[in-house]
Amino acid sequence: MSQENLIKLECSKCHRINYYSQKNKKTIKNRLELKKYCKFCKAHTLHKETK
Repeated sequence: MSQENLIKLECSKCHRINYYSQKNKKTIKNRLELKKYCKFCKAHTLHKETK
């Protein structure tokens, strides 16, 4: 993965960084929000993009 397009996804409940992903920052300006599985909460929660 290219470092310039790399983003971190943080769980909205426990605030742990569980996933790393890519996004095209030229076409998607706002922060990404995905519903993903958190192994610490043991549930599907909303994961938000962090800095």
